[in-house]
Amino acid sequence: MKNYSVIVFDLGNVLIPFNYSLLLAKLDFIEEGLGKKFEELYNEYYDVHRSFERGEVSRREFLDAIHRWTGEKLSDEEFCIAYSSVFKEDRKVTTLLPELKKKYKLVLLSNTNEIHREYGWGHYKFLENFDKLILSHEAGAVKPEEKIYQAVMEYTNLPAEEHIFIDDIAEYAEGARKMGWDAIQFKGYDNLVEKFKEKGILTPAF
Repeated sequence: MKNYSVIVFDLGNVLIPFNYSLLLAKLDFIEEGLGKKFEELYNEYYDVHRSFERGEVSRREFLDAIHRWTGEKLSDEEFCIAYSSVFKEDRKVTTLLPELKKKYKLVLLSNTNEIHREYGWGHYKFLENFDKLILSHEAGAVKPEEKIYQAVMEYTNLPAEEHIFIDDIAEYAEGARKMGWDAIQFKGYDNLVEKFKEKGILTPAF
């Protein structure tokens, strides 16, 4: 059984599930069909989103693109609020963090952006359990790029094999394995607890 020192958690759809249909519904409320139009353009120009997550595109540049896609129907503030109101804390998962923190260094590793942090998830109290937040827009890289996993190890200064990563996306979990980490693809609270028990991270009696 491996001896882990660091547990690295993804954020979206692990600690905070998100539902973009909430944003689309708000856009449709403003103007019928606006949500569908926005979704199509957002997907067509997904590189804009990715560049914003990497920190390559400024907030102003990102919002200017959004306004083009929504026909200037929302102010900056209105869009930021709607765009970030898609998250909801999974309290079953986040209640694991204080228990894990007793024994392990905890790191958050997320593909995210400054708007979502400011308006969406930055207020959650469970973040206090993390020793470090490694965020794509600050690291200048997104999962599964090697650079963002390397940023974690530069912080921990520990061997790769002492890290284990939890992410809902198989490709991102595999990116961690390529770095020499262990990884678990998140498939819900019960499955995660079972995997933690199998790996000796949680006791069988938990």
